[in-house]
Amino acid sequence: MAAGRGTAAEACVGQVVLPGDVLLLPARPDEDGERLRLGAGAAPRGRLLCGPGLRRCAAGLLVTKCGLLRHRQAGGGATAAGGAYWVDSQQKRYVPVKGDHVIGIVTAKAGDVFKLDVGGSEQASLSYLAFEGATKRNRPNVQVGDLIYGQFLVANKDMEPEMVCIDSSGRSSGMGIIGEDGFLFKVSLGLIRKLLAPKCEIIQELSQLYPFELVLGMNGRIWVKAKTVQQTLIIVNILEACEYMTAEQRKQALAKFSGN
Repeated sequence: MAAGRGTAAEACVGQVVLPGDVLLLPARPDEDGERLRLGAGAAPRGRLLCGPGLRRCAAGLLVTKCGLLRHRQAGGGATAAGGAYWVDSQQKRYVPVKGDHVIGIVTAKAGDVFKLDVGGSEQASLSYLAFEGATKRNRPNVQVGDLIYGQFLVANKDMEPEMVCIDSSGRSSGMGIIGEDGFLFKVSLGLIRKLLAPKCEIIQELSQLYPFELVLGMNGRIWVKAKTVQQTLIIVNILEACEYMTAEQRKQALAKFSGN
């Protein structure tokens, strides 16, 4: 059932919402206008985050994508204040979002800037200084065709997406050039969100099968490398198929390869 205009956000959690629907927040801004209180008599307070598929408006939250409305409580408690609302949708094309970690493919060098294919409607830019320890004399060895794991520093509809391979402290934090070996493939954005969820059962079960390296990009790209090519391809096939398998079917498939 789609949410109607002016429907309370809490009542629509788990239901289908459509672009143009307005969800009323179950909270009132306090004196500073920045923090929100979920319950009328709740003592704790926390920030309420507006996730993908939603946009702030005067009345509350404006739905911009079709999908299921989700809500996560702050701190995991059922009565905790704050939390986040977002729309769980099955869109095919990735739309860059500020802060998202993605895997890009270097397509060109333009002066001091690299151009990367990130699967969006346009290419992203990456400065040679956006690497840990990079200077004018100490430039990173980036070539056309290399895979880069980084995050979006700028991502909006009016500007070209800009990526960096350092965090706010100037550290790489695992970002940078991905090794030449390994296998890169693409899955749905919904499966990526499932794999990136805390304590994902799929990743835990695969780690018991073979030791491997794994890089997950929010743009639907996965890079994986195991000890052998055969093991790498087995993990790739299981990851591609697990979106359509139940937990029991996945365990049966893993059992077939556990002796290899």
